[in-house]
Amino acid sequence: MNGSRAGARMPRSGALLLAGALAAGTVVAGAGTGAAAGPCAGSGPLPRVCAQPGDLIDVRLGELHPTQAVLGFDQVFYKLGRYGSDRDEAAGGVNKRFDDWCETNGQEKAAAAGPGARLDDPSSFSCTVPVGQETAGTIAPMKTAVVGPGGKLYLTDGHHTLTSFLEGPDGSADLRVRLRVTDNFSSLSVPAFWQRMTEQKKVWLRDEDDRPLGVERLPDRLGITHFRDDPYRSLVYFTRDIGYEVPDGATEFLEFSWGSWLRGEHDVSAYDLTAPGPYLDLVKGASKSMAALDADAVVDDGRTAAQLGRIDAWNGGKKETGGEFAKLGRPLSDPKPGKLAEALDHKARVVASPACTRTVTGPRNGPLTVASGVTCLDRAAQRGPVVVRPGAALVVTGSTLDGPLQADRAAAVHLCGSRVEGPVSVGRTTGPVRVGGPGCTANTVTGPVVLTGNAGGVLLAANTVGGPLVCSGNRPGVDDTGRANRVGGPRTGQCAEL
Repeated sequence: MNGSRAGARMPRSGALLLAGALAAGTVVAGAGTGAAAGPCAGSGPLPRVCAQPGDLIDVRLGELHPTQAVLGFDQVFYKLGRYGSDRDEAAGGVNKRFDDWCETNGQEKAAAAGPGARLDDPSSFSCTVPVGQETAGTIAPMKTAVVGPGGKLYLTDGHHTLTSFLEGPDGSADLRVRLRVTDNFSSLSVPAFWQRMTEQKKVWLRDEDDRPLGVERLPDRLGITHFRDDPYRSLVYFTRDIGYEVPDGATEFLEFSWGSWLRGEHDVSAYDLTAPGPYLDLVKGASKSMAALDADAVVDDGRTAAQLGRIDAWNGGKKETGGEFAKLGRPLSDPKPGKLAEALDHKARVVASPACTRTVTGPRNGPLTVASGVTCLDRAAQRGPVVVRPGAALVVTGSTLDGPLQADRAAAVHLCGSRVEGPVSVGRTTGPVRVGGPGCTANTVTGPVVLTGNAGGVLLAANTVGGPLVCSGNRPGVDDTGRANRVGGPRTGQCAEL
């Protein structure tokens, strides 16, 4: 039903629409590319380096490189809560993720989505604007990317939305969407590329505490596990249309600029950000501070409150019991819950990792034995077997393990956004075992996965397993949270249906 994968035609001079059937990393030649010789000459599939500003390119989420190291996790949790709910359908509508996908794809919003519709099956839903009939108005909200050295794609807008797609009910690194190219810097060296990106403010080089960081600390791919959480970024999201409005022609990272300013005005650590009442109080105070600014007050990096969309009157001039503020605060029991309630409901499903007592980053060679405490492998490249002894805990995030992982009677095992080249065996764990699931990006395991006799609950969601999947005696069971695992071998026991 969705026309986004066939029958494309130019929406305007110089814009290229890329069919999903094309191999990743290619574009189609068309008017206005400026390509006259070399690899960009001729017609048919062309390298990414041939893409020009204004071109619309079809991409896999897994090939995108972030230009920021932090997200507002609560914003993503709101989207995931909404995407995983059936409230929209129960009200006679279409699930929000289809509206968001169509808007991101330059096709306005969803027109229809049949029973069982999925984002990874474009034939199961349709958008109101067919491919080839896009307008400047439908293209404007599209997420954007810059072509870098080697034709790599660097996402400059849409980190929250695309991460939500990837972590959603039908998401994966293979999910496809279109982006609008704003610049092609592929001819630059890597150092010159990052200098240009920095000069043109197309990269956000601050961490979750607003401290400067280098480009080497940027994540190499999407997925919530690969980012840090900045609560001020979430706060700004919830103040939208209450304390500020996104202005026309908004610059990249606008919300981060507001977040930097709010750090000097409000201390988020003084509020319980798991409870709706205190969170709403924080949003009210922050949004009123934003709205009270003079239009020419400098907020961040030379940009004024007016340039960053400061609202003329708090909450659109309405009382607390009306307007966007009242909508934000609607409880989960309301027929149309507020964003805050949806976010906190999903947030409550995230199993927290234990605090690290030892952290391993970067390359490490040789066997690793976790005998006590909590060992965290964070963006590590572990070459050698990993063994977790009784009472110890292991947290693996955004890492590669070249060798087997074995845990017996551990306190906890968390495996998120990582790749294991070998088998995984986890048994008799007293605490949680988390291999994917809410707040934990899915993993790839090339060998078998064996989960037996774990007593603290097992989450096993959306992973790719190359060998057999064996589960038995886990209490209270094994939960895939509605996101099926892809398994290359037989599935047995409690995992027979996962």
